[in-house]
Amino acid sequence: MTELTGDIRTTLEMIKIEHTLFALPFAFLGAVLAARGLPSLWQIVWITVAMVGARSTAMAFNRIVDREFDAHNPRTKGRALPAGTLSVRFAWAFTLFSALLFFLATAMLNRLTLLLAPVALLSLLLYSYMKRFSSLSHIALGWCLAIAPTGAWIAVRGGIDGFVPLLLSLVVLLWTAGFDVLYACQDYDFDVEAGLHSVPARVGVRRALWIARLLHASAFLALVALYFNVQLGALALAGVVATGALLVYQHSLVRANDLSRLNAAFFTTNAFVSVILFITFGGAAFLAPSVATN
Repeated sequence: MTELTGDIRTTLEMIKIEHTLFALPFAFLGAVLAARGLPSLWQIVWITVAMVGARSTAMAFNRIVDREFDAHNPRTKGRALPAGTLSVRFAWAFTLFSALLFFLATAMLNRLTLLLAPVALLSLLLYSYMKRFSSLSHIALGWCLAIAPTGAWIAVRGGIDGFVPLLLSLVVLLWTAGFDVLYACQDYDFDVEAGLHSVPARVGVRRALWIARLLHASAFLALVALYFNVQLGALALAGVVATGALLVYQHSLVRANDLSRLNAAFFTTNAFVSVILFITFGGAAFLAPSVATN
């Protein structure tokens, strides 16, 4: 039992379970906007379980298929699988369990979420291979996280009946792709040497930073469009302004010749963005549930 507990703890550390915070607020926001207020407790619980299951499946699978690359990358060679502190067999078992948990959660929500679950899971798994052959891997990751708000909307309403979930997903896609390009800059040398197709490896760090800025500027424009579509007033507007300020601040931390503050830009700022949007847009929807969000 002690060994099993240790393996589970190591696995959760390996997949950085705490970073579920990046995507979970967007799923909750999609659910709150769909419900025009507070979703049912049943929906909240199973949306949460679905998100944890999906992300855990994706991250564990990614660590498994990337373990050979990780073993040769100075930044990642200390991860559990290449370091030998966790067996590949246990990682596979955890991946399968997480996938089953995801399917159970979608089945508990409604028929359409269950029918779309294989599409979502396949997207998450295919992402792990994208960098091997395409620089669009960053967009693919954005797509994977963008599934969350629209999926939550479907979980509440049983279908897509407006532009709101699509605009919210577009914000998430562009925002995620932008910060993933930023994050990939620290692996520029390794990606070039290993023949991986990240944006920095393809165009260089300096140009990659401008691509990240363009993606985040586009995400902000999509957020503005979302704001005008939901018409949720001053609190939601404050979320738009705060998000724009955080995106500008994030990029002010990173220079082509100085990536030392990249972790601060990636982890701290990105966690704030998702939480701020959930609090402001979600709070506005909760306080004014009669406002149309179609």
